[in-house]
Amino acid sequence: MGTRLRAVRRARGLTLEELAHGCDMSTSTLSRLESGKRQATLELLLPLTRRLGIRLDDLVDPVPADPRVRRPIIRRDGMIIAPLAPEHSPISTYKITYTAGAADPPLKTHDGFEWLYVLHGKLRLRLGEQDLILHRGEAAEFDTRTPHAMSAAGGRPAQVISIFNDAGARMHTHTALE
Repeated sequence: MGTRLRAVRRARGLTLEELAHGCDMSTSTLSRLESGKRQATLELLLPLTRRLGIRLDDLVDPVPADPRVRRPIIRRDGMIIAPLAPEHSPISTYKITYTAGAADPPLKTHDGFEWLYVLHGKLRLRLGEQDLILHRGEAAEFDTRTPHAMSAAGGRPAQVISIFNDAGARMHTHTALE
């Protein structure tokens, strides 16, 4: 807490003496607070936070957010879609499993770009007039305004990591209830 207090004081362009005087405390008390040699009390901290224009919470380490992504898996149209990023993340990232034997989906278009990487199996990527088979370890990037569709190839599931913009996320993850 003392390190944060010192950083805020310096950012405000105040000396130890100026801040201590403005809070009606001794310079040595403030110095000991900043160096961690004095226990902070509300009696000492409240005048300091008021004078610095900050909250008490600004002086303590924030509780780190839980980094785990806890979103439900989506099952639709022969795909198992596992979100890999929080719902409001600037990047939509999913692990998609295309099940074997599912009907070939129709070609679709939407604004944006898609990036994908094949983790397991073979992925059939129909992209405009092209009909491509991507193997494990291969990647692709394409403009999603080009008609495209993906499915498993070779009689086994294909698993990919897909990254796309919001329009692509809606296209891939919407359900009949939405």
